Amino acid sequence: MMKVDLGGIRVLVTASSRGIGFNVARELLKRNARVVISSRNGENLRKALDELSSYGEVYGVRANLFSQKDLENLVKESWELLKGIDALVWNAGNVRCEPCLLHEADYIDWIEASALHTVAPGYLTTLLVQAWLEKKMKGVLIYLNSVSIKEPMPPLVLADVTRAGLLQLTKSVSRTYGKYGIRAYSVLLGSFDTPGARENLRKLAEERGESFEGVWEREVLSRTPLHRTGKWSELGSLIAFLLSDKAEYMLGSTIVIDGAMTRGIDI
Repeated sequence: MMKVDLGGIRVLVTASSRGIGFNVARELLKRNARVVISSRNGENLRKALDELSSYGEVYGVRANLFSQKDLENLVKESWELLKGIDALVWNAGNVRCEPCLLHEADYIDWIEASALHTVAPGYLTTLLVQAWLEKKMKGVLIYLNSVSIKEPMPPLVLADVTRAGLLQLTKSVSRTYGKYGIRAYSVLLGSFDTPGARENLRKLAEERGESFEGVWEREVLSRTPLHRTGKWSELGSLIAFLLSDKAEYMLGSTIVIDGAMTRGIDI
C-alpha cells in the first residue's frame, strides 16, 4: 500500500501508551500526523511521550476511559493542544477478567466490558460529532476492533459481544453524517505482538498447564498461513489510507487485517 503523507492531520488515539495504540500513534507520526495519545497511567504516558517525541508533534492527556468526566476532558484538552481534532482512532485494552469463559464472568465484568467497548467509544463519538457539526468541520472515526467478533474466541467472549456494536456505530455514523463529511470505519485486527496479547496468552497457558511458547504457536502463529503476526507498518499504512480523502467512498466499511486468520467469507 502506498505510503500516505497525512499533511499535519490532527488525530486523537486512545489507550496509546503501549501496545496497539502506541504503535499506531508512532506510525501516524511517521506519516506527518499531529497526535494526542492517552492513558490512565501517568508514568506509562510519560514514557510513551519520551519515545514518540522523536517522530513528530505529539502530546499526552491522562484519561480513564471508564470516566465520563475524563472522556469529556480528553476531547477538550486534545482540541486545545492540537487547535482542533480531525480524527479519532479508537483503541481499548482488555477488561480485567479476560481471558475468561462465559461461566466465569460476573455481573460487574459485563458492566466493565460494556462501559469500555460500547459506552466509551459511543460517547466519544457523540462528543466529536457534536463539535464537528457545530464548527461545520469534516471528521474521521476509526474504531480498532478484533476479528474475533467474526469468529468468536471463547476466552474473549465479553469483548467479542460488546465490541460487535462498533460495526453498527460505524455504519450509523456514516449513513447519518456522511453528507457533512463525517465518516467512520471499523478495522478488525488479527494478531499483533503486544504486551497485552502476551499477558493474556501467558495467563491462558498457566491455567491450562501448558507452555507459553506452545500456546503462542497454536493460538497466534499457526492461525495464519503467513505464520507471523501483523506488522505495525501494515496497520499504519491501512489507517493512514482510511484517514485520507482517498478512502472517502469506503465510509461505513468494516475492514479486516488478519492474515487470512478467519476462515469465513463475507459477501
